[in-house]
Amino acid sequence: MTTATIQLPPKLVPMFAAPRGSVQYRAPHGGRGSAKSFSCALMAAVFGYAEPLRILCTREFQASIKESFHAELKAAIATYPWLEDHYDVGVDYLRGRNGTEFIFRGLRQGINSIKSLAKIDLTIVEEAEDVPEAAWIALEATVFRQPKSELWPIWNPRLDGSPVDMRFRKDPPANAIVTEINWMDNPFFPSGLDTLRRREQARLDPATYAHVWDGAYLVNSDAQVMSGKWRIAEFDPKDDWDGPYQGGDFGYAQDPTAAVRCYIHGDTLYVSHEAGGRAIELDAIGDRVNEEIPGFADYVSRWDSASPGSISIVSRSGVPKAEGAPKWQGSVDDGIRFLRSFREIVVHPRCTNTIREMRLYSYKVDRLTGDILPVLVDANNHWIDALRYAVSPMIKGFVYTPAYSNL
Repeated sequence: MTTATIQLPPKLVPMFAAPRGSVQYRAPHGGRGSAKSFSCALMAAVFGYAEPLRILCTREFQASIKESFHAELKAAIATYPWLEDHYDVGVDYLRGRNGTEFIFRGLRQGINSIKSLAKIDLTIVEEAEDVPEAAWIALEATVFRQPKSELWPIWNPRLDGSPVDMRFRKDPPANAIVTEINWMDNPFFPSGLDTLRRREQARLDPATYAHVWDGAYLVNSDAQVMSGKWRIAEFDPKDDWDGPYQGGDFGYAQDPTAAVRCYIHGDTLYVSHEAGGRAIELDAIGDRVNEEIPGFADYVSRWDSASPGSISIVSRSGVPKAEGAPKWQGSVDDGIRFLRSFREIVVHPRCTNTIREMRLYSYKVDRLTGDILPVLVDANNHWIDALRYAVSPMIKGFVYTPAYSNL
């Protein structure tokens, strides 16, 4: 028997390893350059090679074949000679020698024509973020009439709570394989696309960059605590910079342990390193932070003083200069104001958790009015708390200077 090897990003292998019909949904989501669309096109062509299938390729808007999934399928088929030999790829059609047929429809204008289709074995919904709830209801009622029918939504998340988000992330069906994949998970990520990514990382605001490339929700920037105050950039600390300053936040239950190193130069705060993660035992924190932040033990580090016993364990386990960070009534709000007092906060790209929290740490938003409330959401703040602790000796002096009264 002849066999063929298919190359996929490792993160998508479990999704497509399940036999056809054993699941109802295969749902990859993420940002640009993740190869999710190409991989779905390739595996649809492979499934259609193995047996005759009717495959519906749809999206919310499709005015012409150029706007359809046709080009992605054509490119995927061209990567393997045995697929090229199997398929007849026309300008506006795609058919297999065994009777496999690809059908291209738009949902907004063509939902009635989709309702009339019969015997759909596989449905691919590209750019599924844009598909409204009414279209999902009509589509699923049509395409799940075959015994082994499947539906593959592909999307880059934009709105927290969109129809596709509610269906496949917030409350995924039991018979669904849902996978997040981004550019860093794609071993075939092109160097030219990486050049564009780096340029956009420097040019775009962090929330937009995270949505486009990291598959993040496009958040309300006005509600973000650090909005407009930070950016991502590579740098090397200079001899005339103040610091390093180091801080740490202990993880409890599901919360991660977090540690950072930062420097100050002029009116800029630079975050150079981070360490941490979930389920780190107290006596293992020292090894972890010293491994991920070179020379961490050589400098003072300030930790959450609410847990003096934890600080004692850490100081005996590889971080001898660990001490408690000063706290006072309102120290969290004062610390945030101090961080925002810098002209900018520059975060090194390797500090991925800090970057995520800089983007997500937010004020509460009134559910009914949309008003932004002066109340911090106690989430996405572990590395930011570590950053506050790192510079905590400077905060109280800042709070009581005359200039502060205007903030």
